[in-house]
Amino acid sequence: MRPLIFMAMVGLIVMGCQSQRAATREDTARRPSVKVIDTDFSKGRLGLQHDITLHDLEKFHGHLCDGLVVGFLGIREGLKVLYPDGVIDRTNTRIVSKSAPCLSDVAVYVTGGRYQFNTFYVDNHIPNGFYIIQRIDNGKAVAVKLNDGVKPKEISVMGKKAVAGKLSACELDRLKQLEDRFAQKLLHEDPAKNFTVTELPHFKWAPVLRNDFIKTDILNKNKPRCNH
Repeated sequence: MRPLIFMAMVGLIVMGCQSQRAATREDTARRPSVKVIDTDFSKGRLGLQHDITLHDLEKFHGHLCDGLVVGFLGIREGLKVLYPDGVIDRTNTRIVSKSAPCLSDVAVYVTGGRYQFNTFYVDNHIPNGFYIIQRIDNGKAVAVKLNDGVKPKEISVMGKKAVAGKLSACELDRLKQLEDRFAQKLLHEDPAKNFTVTELPHFKWAPVLRNDFIKTDILNKNKPRCNH
């Protein structure tokens, strides 16, 4: 093989490897994960580990959206405080969530919390954020909050109108674009800058059963498509 051709091929291989590494870093940024530990069968012992990703949550929840990203990144920041070794014991964790479909689905899926086992309930009056997470063994609890000013005001304004059924088909598309853009922004920034985790030394677990919250992500499911 001629030297020039050989060098050109080597150059292409190197560039391809660099591009692949860059794509891998990009993929990692877009796919944060939470490492959890569970029992190994229905009557089993603790020790089975899993990595939970946003892709897993998307299939459970039904779609990927900014609320799912906010919930996932936020819950991960809170769990880091409760489990500094990096592995979350889902048999030893309980959580309170606000009623938003995205937030509550993240709470249930990531922590394994369930109302019937006294490890999950919903409360829209969480004063310090949108989650309260607690370790059962030591009682340590934290609140997770999205910092003020992180979420664009236009999303909040349009979101309230969408819940009230006051957005046109094209405005719904605009809202989705804004939410998707916000979700990608969060995925490419340091979560520690966007979320605050506050320890709650006097938190008391006090579950309340309610089943009349509004599932806001299905209110516009029959809205016609935007015809530009």
